[in-house]
Amino acid sequence: MKIRAFRGLRPAKGKAAEIASLPYDVVNFEQACKQAQGKPLSFMRVVRSEIELDPSIDPYSPAVYEHAKENFQKLVDSGNLVREDEPCMYLYRQQMGSHSQTGLVATFSAEDYDADVIKKHEKTRKAKEDDRYNLTRTLRVNTGPVFLTVKDGTLLDKIVEDKKDEDALFDFVADDGIRHTVWKITDKDKLDAIVKTFAQIPCAYVADGHHRSASNARCARDLKAENPNHTGDEDYNWFLSVCFPASQLKILPYNRVVKDLCGMSCEEFLAALAKVCKVSQTGRKEPSKSKEVSMYLGGKWYTLEFENTEGLDAVSSLDVALLQDRVLAPILKIGDPRTDERIDFVGGIKGTAELERLVDGGGFAVAFSMYPTTVSQLMAIADAGAIMPPKSTWFEPKLRSGLFIHTF
Repeated sequence: MKIRAFRGLRPAKGKAAEIASLPYDVVNFEQACKQAQGKPLSFMRVVRSEIELDPSIDPYSPAVYEHAKENFQKLVDSGNLVREDEPCMYLYRQQMGSHSQTGLVATFSAEDYDADVIKKHEKTRKAKEDDRYNLTRTLRVNTGPVFLTVKDGTLLDKIVEDKKDEDALFDFVADDGIRHTVWKITDKDKLDAIVKTFAQIPCAYVADGHHRSASNARCARDLKAENPNHTGDEDYNWFLSVCFPASQLKILPYNRVVKDLCGMSCEEFLAALAKVCKVSQTGRKEPSKSKEVSMYLGGKWYTLEFENTEGLDAVSSLDVALLQDRVLAPILKIGDPRTDERIDFVGGIKGTAELERLVDGGGFAVAFSMYPTTVSQLMAIADAGAIMPPKSTWFEPKLRSGLFIHTF
């Protein structure tokens, strides 16, 4: 696998906390506005620049990308983003409560992405991929890192251990309580050793950021085609990523809420469920193991137990697939959860109280609290060249945008 150091942009001293923002795709328009409120330097004004424009403007219009370019250039011209003096990599640690994870920040090869050396487990949606492609092409910038992981035992573990808190380039606690600490690696011998280590790693996996990685690779292909003097060494051949050892990652469940029971009463729905799984009114708000789902219906918590799962392939045996194939599609008539407006998804970071709030508020009829998908399941599916069901994983904490910026 090919990686390299890069001479990118980063926040000036003391500005990291003001600039860093959540990724563009974990907040809706209202939440993005709130994230940027009172923060003129927030990178949310770049990755979601429509928050500063008339709400009637199409968020995918050229005006949005041009405004993002203006906001980005303001950060550079004002000196709030500064260019590194020499190529470097970074170590990036995130701490959420007792959980800590440290990854290596570098640029990864778009050719490796196309050759499936960087493996995927999700399909991209055209509108979302086009959106990030248009932003990336307009700015000539990777505005947010792709979240990668590699299997344990690849020596990445030793690389990310090489740090001391007092040597940190950035160290701040964000509004959500997550601590972000960054160290810079500039020593040429160390950088060369890291590149050689990664050359021995057979593959990486996209944990989060499928639309970002797909749009970055698409940019590389298009710019290569447009450049008659292409050598392969151009910056556009590489895209910004943070790579973590698999054992350090924390996956939370991606829960489901459905607006109605497809014309059934609660009693009729429970009777239909009893034909496809074991239903018990346990009061448990979270499943205790895989092949179990906790369900909130009519103010009560039930446990659904799926049986006859032996012999299923890696995708069909996922809890989210069992729920979709045995409950959501046949009973509630939700055929494609990507497009059906009767279903919504709630990241596990919000907890089961959010599921109760949504159902008790009358906007939804039933909620399903899932058991989290594991990293090993994700890797097995990617290795098989298969695709996970939509909204199978919720990684936490989220990488911040604006801390490292790769330009091309």
